[in-house]
Amino acid sequence: MINHIIEMFSYTFLVKAIIIGILVSLCCALLGVVLVLKRYAMIGDGLSHVSFGTLSIALALNLMPLVFSIPIVIVVAFLLLRIKESSKIKTDSAIALLSTSSLAIGVCATSLKGGFNIDVCNYMFGSILALSKTDLVISAVLAIVIISVFIIFYNKIFAITFDEDSSKASGMNTYFYNALIAILTALCIVVGMNLMGSMLISSLIIFPALTAMQLFKTFKKVVFTASLVSMVCFLIGIYISYVYAIPTGASVVLANLFFFLFFHMMGRVIK
Repeated sequence: MINHIIEMFSYTFLVKAIIIGILVSLCCALLGVVLVLKRYAMIGDGLSHVSFGTLSIALALNLMPLVFSIPIVIVVAFLLLRIKESSKIKTDSAIALLSTSSLAIGVCATSLKGGFNIDVCNYMFGSILALSKTDLVISAVLAIVIISVFIIFYNKIFAITFDEDSSKASGMNTYFYNALIAILTALCIVVGMNLMGSMLISSLIIFPALTAMQLFKTFKKVVFTASLVSMVCFLIGIYISYVYAIPTGASVVLANLFFFLFFHMMGRVIK
């Protein structure tokens, strides 16, 4: 095991991918707690499918995937927020419509370009080897921005997570902070696509939060535990991926599943 770890850190691209992966895992965990508590968890899944559609179009047009996808996914995140507030269409129905439509657009764009190639598969299921230098820089900068914004507005985010109506009544601009959460989630989804893939990135948002909630009830403890679990699961996942040549995204999800089941059993024993 030690030999494998030493060998992993001898590759520069792996070290960079591990750093980005830890940052993305932390971002997903922080936002995941808020999204799960606000019952927005499936928004992450919907945005991941939208991201796949935009990335497929970018690859078909020979554009920079991240640069092309980020603004579109942010706009869609705003639309989902508006749909929830209007109440004319149920949020889960809107997410289902967006998910299936985005997948269809992505598949059509891919087919017109010549079918599913290695690049498309990498964005669907994740691949460390698919990370370019530009992607690494963009991912690192955006991840740091997401973490910084969450810390700066922590108290406001906490307030609208648990009692949005009271926060609104007290004069807080709840729409702004909900929009901020939507933007951060969209950025997090796009940033994590390379590592986890569009099919699996939403699990990185949902699993750590649910895992932490099996043992802890206070917001701070859940946020801290979810962050720690998310980063540990990524490290375990990337190790398994390296040793057994399994896709990174799938390995990380399996590690998260194991931790969730373990915490769930611990929660039942403690109760």
